[in-house]
Amino acid sequence: MSEIVLKGIPAAPGIAHGPSFILDKGEFIVPRRCVSSSEIDSEIARFEEAIQNSRQEVQALKAKIIQDMGPVQARIFDAHLMVLQDATLIDGVIAGIRETKTSAEYVFLGVIKKFVEVFARMPDEYLRERASDISDISKRVLKHLMDESKLHDLDSLQDDLIIVAHELSPSDAVSMYNKKIKGFLTDIGGRTSHTAIIAKSLGVPAVVGLKDATLRINNQDYVIIDGQKGLAIINPRAETKELYIKEQHKITASLEKLDDLKNLPAETLDGKKISILANLELSLEIPAVRKYGAEGVGLYRTEFLYMNRLDLPTEEEQFKAYSRVAEAVAPFGVTIRTLDIGGDKFISSIQIPRDMSPFLGYRAIRFCLERPDIFKTQLRAILRASVHGRILMMYPMISGLGELRQANAILNQVKTALRDEKIPFDEQLKVGVMIEIPAAVMMAESLACETDFFSIGTNDLVQYTLAVDRVNEKTAHLYEPAHPGVLKMIQKTIDAGHNEGIHVAICGEMASDPLLAFLLLGMGIDEFSMSAASILTVKRMIRSVKMQDAQRTAYEAMQLSTGQEIEEFVDNQLRKLLPS
Repeated sequence: MSEIVLKGIPAAPGIAHGPSFILDKGEFIVPRRCVSSSEIDSEIARFEEAIQNSRQEVQALKAKIIQDMGPVQARIFDAHLMVLQDATLIDGVIAGIRETKTSAEYVFLGVIKKFVEVFARMPDEYLRERASDISDISKRVLKHLMDESKLHDLDSLQDDLIIVAHELSPSDAVSMYNKKIKGFLTDIGGRTSHTAIIAKSLGVPAVVGLKDATLRINNQDYVIIDGQKGLAIINPRAETKELYIKEQHKITASLEKLDDLKNLPAETLDGKKISILANLELSLEIPAVRKYGAEGVGLYRTEFLYMNRLDLPTEEEQFKAYSRVAEAVAPFGVTIRTLDIGGDKFISSIQIPRDMSPFLGYRAIRFCLERPDIFKTQLRAILRASVHGRILMMYPMISGLGELRQANAILNQVKTALRDEKIPFDEQLKVGVMIEIPAAVMMAESLACETDFFSIGTNDLVQYTLAVDRVNEKTAHLYEPAHPGVLKMIQKTIDAGHNEGIHVAICGEMASDPLLAFLLLGMGIDEFSMSAASILTVKRMIRSVKMQDAQRTAYEAMQLSTGQEIEEFVDNQLRKLLPS
């Protein structure tokens, strides 16, 4: 068979190869079957039994996830249980069986399709997402009604496989935990999808946004995943397969060598010490933070505590979550970013109208200032947790002094309330600002006077500086982190921070790229925070160069005119210093 190469969006790095497994290709085919009047009651009983069995399965799966991963991750099954208890759905099926005198599975499928269609057309993002939950749970019910075990049931997976799906439902994604999964490919999705999050947690490569992978790949096709380049290679030629196997061995050997660096400092050959920390989304990733020798957590994305659940996390839940992370990374610190929703991240339990331009709309600190009730709950939890480890806090998407002062005013109200209640917290808690908007860069000198540190969020800063939607694959080629305009924004922020004597960190994807990290090192960044798996590669680069070489390279690169010229120049300089 001829080799086929599909190009998608890299979601998790690495190389994997092996037989494919189509998770959800096509739908159940449910033939119309008539029942007699005398069979109606037994048909209804069969339907009710299928609902009950499905409930028990979901409850058992939820209990297992609570045990393996924790209660926060298990909350994604609440929506499934609600579907299985929905009176409108159940009564509609029962009435349909009586009226049409057709089988339970046929009537159920007809009712559920109407539900999915209605939800899929909803303007609200959260309600549209529920269409996926309804479709997902319907397949479980149909499996019982038809007495037919699905071939792609994740619970029965035994072999090391590459999962291929149009998309991954929350339950599918979480069910992959502790399964023998080599990697996965999806037709749709972005870098912040369930696929990407779970892939990074599992430490397996993934490519998303492949558009038609489920149409081009068949069960048991031999597939190679290149998670670095975002490629899926179907039925590779012998030479392609051999090339990737060799590359995978090189990566494995290289990572084994890097492991020796885990407990060594990130220090240049001429003695400049740099801090390297990890970004954290889920508590599942804490072992990786330790494994790769991170000096703490430089970005804890708290919005994942709020997602895929039907209610808001309580103050106590958040307090326990933040305390666990702080205690787990001690004696190092954890920098907690306050709630950052909107853009490409939404909270199920809050009904927010869909923006025409979500990245420019009601998100991050703007949302928190509009909803001080939600903001204060989180701030109380963070402050209470601050006595259980070294915690820092930062506000996302600050555009100027007005927002910073408003946020700090609410923070001071919360501090006063805790003092009145005799609840302890770290009175010296450091509060920083994320620099993600060009306006914040232009106000950096003023902001630096009223904050304890800066953390540059390059993912959004690049997006806003270049007017390029970072999750739109049509403009992906215009997303250029080394663009001179972006670099000047970063340099201005670093200089403003240092002039006021404050620490400047970087926590976007630029930090995890050794080439760009070399450039940022020369520009004067104090701290890098990145995905845990990237830490040792960047540390090796830092320990292999002199600070003066990085500074010279950065200065000369900043004289160039285009991003491409800058990347090529820095690449050439780094290869001279670090040929391997």
